[in-house]
Amino acid sequence: MNNFIFHMPTRVLFGAGQLSQLHNEKLPGKKAMIVTSSGQSVKQYGYLSRLQKELESAGVEYALFDEVRPNPTRKNVMDGAAAVKKEHCDFVIALGGGSVMDCSKCIALMAANPGEIWDYSLSQAGGKKNAEHNAIPIVCITTSAGTGSEVDIAAVISDDEAREKTGIFFPSMFPTLSVVDADLMLSVPAALTAYQGMDTFFHASESMINKNEHPMGEMFALKAIELTAKYLPAAYKDGSNKEARENMALANSLAAYYMLCTSAHTMEHVMGSFHPDLIHGAGLIMTAHAYYDFFAERKAAEEPMIKMAKAMGVEDASSGKDFIHALDHLIAEVGCADLKMSEVGITQAELKLYPQKIHEVLGGDITADPLPLSDQDYLEIYKKSYK
Repeated sequence: MNNFIFHMPTRVLFGAGQLSQLHNEKLPGKKAMIVTSSGQSVKQYGYLSRLQKELESAGVEYALFDEVRPNPTRKNVMDGAAAVKKEHCDFVIALGGGSVMDCSKCIALMAANPGEIWDYSLSQAGGKKNAEHNAIPIVCITTSAGTGSEVDIAAVISDDEAREKTGIFFPSMFPTLSVVDADLMLSVPAALTAYQGMDTFFHASESMINKNEHPMGEMFALKAIELTAKYLPAAYKDGSNKEARENMALANSLAAYYMLCTSAHTMEHVMGSFHPDLIHGAGLIMTAHAYYDFFAERKAAEEPMIKMAKAMGVEDASSGKDFIHALDHLIAEVGCADLKMSEVGITQAELKLYPQKIHEVLGGDITADPLPLSDQDYLEIYKKSYK
């Protein structure tokens, strides 16, 4: 049995309607910077006004930073940190999906540290510095079931000029408090529901095949896989299905409690580095069949793949190929079987640039795959995935 450390300092309010309980919580400051996306959904559906009322009931002041784009950038982070300082906020509240939560964590880090965010990136162009000071406190209110960012320290930020999309991780970036309220997810469109839900699935499936997996990680991962296989198609087909939404919210958080991502996430980060508008979950789906089949063909992850297939309802699963069939079926059930790299601007010619970039950006642990992948293996997976 492997040694492992499990540390989960985030207090989580889980369940439909939990946003309405926020005013009863001890919030970590006197003035919050509410961070949202540059879109209109949190305003349109009343989530922002509900949060503002909760803060007013709690006697907490607030300001608003609403400039976070999908695949948030280093500029988003630094603009947000400047706003925190200008408004004299002492904590950050993320209201949104993974992009908003990731950006908020880095805003909180840079509100307390000198320089700029890429000074603290471990990527090739990053400064690789250790943060001198802890991030200011972070509260996350997730409006999607995908990244699990509400319960971990990870943040993924893009530098468009350097063509890097990389992870930034510091222990102080754990949210102090998170709200996982499935009522806030009812408005997510079908396609995004699918992309986000499959991101949850891949957090869990990558953990399962990770050579460093252990009983604690497997416990969370298999339950997340079971819930996703059962409830994501229902949430995709009927966004108002509250049971499906709540179970996907649960799968999302469970998968992130012990997330051990492999090179699959790094491969997608490379795609996103070249194409900032590529939705993360969609990119993962595009390479999923070829990636997992690489290991199934070589019988390199038979035991975890059989366990995953059984969690997905394949009772008589006996090989990794049974997992591949179940995965293909799930992807088709949520309308994603025909996603094409070409439709987001990826060309066949640029694929040859990707393998080297895998060594320059951070996503998952490329040393933890069931078998070590060479640059030629990466290229072959990309080529087989290309449509």
